[in-house]
Amino acid sequence: MAMMMNAFAQKSEIGAFVGTSFYIGDLSHSTIFSECDIAGGIVYRYNFTPRWALKANIMFAKVHASDAKSNGKFERNLSFKSPITELSVQAELNFLKLYNQKGYNCFSPYIFAGVAVFSFNPQAEYNGKTYDLQPLGTEGQGLVKGKEGYPLCSFAVPFGIGLKVNIGRYVSIGAEWGMRFTCTDYLDDISTVYYDNDDLRYRRGDIMADLADRSPEIGGPLHEGGSQRGNFNTTDFYSFCGGTITFKIGNEDRICDIKHKLSSRHKLGRKR
Repeated sequence: MAMMMNAFAQKSEIGAFVGTSFYIGDLSHSTIFSECDIAGGIVYRYNFTPRWALKANIMFAKVHASDAKSNGKFERNLSFKSPITELSVQAELNFLKLYNQKGYNCFSPYIFAGVAVFSFNPQAEYNGKTYDLQPLGTEGQGLVKGKEGYPLCSFAVPFGIGLKVNIGRYVSIGAEWGMRFTCTDYLDDISTVYYDNDDLRYRRGDIMADLADRSPEIGGPLHEGGSQRGNFNTTDFYSFCGGTITFKIGNEDRICDIKHKLSSRHKLGRKR
């Protein structure tokens, strides 16, 4: 029994994630791994048993997309980029019992799911400058009764798959791909319909109106107010894919060792 506990002694791990990020929404449709950016973060994992673990992440990433590279709707000519900062907690289920001692299984595929809160800030390039899109109200936010500006912080549900490999007692490496189902449709600043461009220009200025409807930049006509700009029936996704390296720290549980020693002493006492 003591050997089994020694094989699963280090319960805590801390390390890093490095990989890529991408987004799925009104500007990329269902294309995965399209227009990827660099992502990274800090990982903490607590292993309750050889099968179950709880993981906390702080992730930093960027996502971007444009009509010019998406599957159709090129005449809309919209684009965006956004930084993302995510804090999440996830439960992991290993398919195999995972140990960190020689002679025991040292690898396992796993699945995970959890909850996350994240911040974002959609931006667009125009005439060599970068503009934050949310304050502009490109779909008439703040101008139409009941249509207020969207928040730049939202919730998401992370879920995905991965593979862990323990290297000796103190190091673990892995690979992971996870999707984030978000509670916002404005990660890209696109969701509903065009607002009347003339009214937007009159009330908020030329730059705001030009960023709301960019069709004229490629020779297209302005869209009529009320015509479709995005799909409000679906929310946006973003994703992380990459590798992890973690180091086992502290939290050695010696309960089973103690029980084993007490049991051994009791048996010796009985023999005497």
